[in-house]
Amino acid sequence: MFPTEFEFILPKGYLDSEGNLHRKGVMRLSTAIDEIAPLRDPRVKANPVYATIIILSRVITHLGALSDVSPAIVENFFAQDLNYLQDFYRRINGLEGETSSSEDVVNSSEPVLQN
Repeated sequence: MFPTEFEFILPKGYLDSEGNLHRKGVMRLSTAIDEIAPLRDPRVKANPVYATIIILSRVITHLGALSDVSPAIVENFFAQDLNYLQDFYRRINGLEGETSSSEDVVNSSEPVLQN
């Protein structure tokens, strides 16, 4: 058996509407549907980069006291934390060797998380 969930600590943390800071979380390995499902979302059709937000909301199983991490929560992550989670996602899913430019992401329908 191999691990399918990985703990992380955000550099800054998510600050919720009540002023609570959430830094420790768990991310699970991504499945094919995690990468496919966002392609059906109208927000991704309008802006392909939005797939990153949806994918992260699907694979983060909890963050601090939050057991449900919605796209609305991910939208409010600090840029440093979003960058950290993109790197973390690529590392735990064995995608580190894959590279593509930001222009490729904008012109592609592939939702693989980009830096």
